[in-house]
Amino acid sequence: MREKPVRCDQVADRLPAAAEGLEALDPAARRHVEHCLRCQADAVQYRRVLRAMRALRTEVMAPTPGLVPEIRAALGEAGERQALRGMVGGRRTAYLGGLAVATAAGAAGAVVLTLRSRRSKVRLAG
Repeated sequence: MREKPVRCDQVADRLPAAAEGLEALDPAARRHVEHCLRCQADAVQYRRVLRAMRALRTEVMAPTPGLVPEIRAALGEAGERQALRGMVGGRRTAYLGGLAVATAAGAAGAVVLTLRSRRSKVRLAG
């Protein structure tokens, strides 16, 4: 009985593990990769990525002198700005409430003055 041919999409999910050596491809998948240029290219790419990642594991990068204090200072300044915004934001509601009360009081005062002036005019005319 003849085997069903393996397609690229059937092998693609197993190529990364095979390139890393975590999984062995079955004979039919191996034959497919041996004859498929696309799958061979994908396997080569996975191996390159793995090599680059392994190289990064051993590479140690030291921060430039003064970088850590600069970062701490920037974080401190950002924290202070945020705290000030929080304080002003909390007071903003009180400011707006006070402004509304003052506006309402001013309007009420204007109404009272208008009513008084009308009453006095009416008395004078009558």
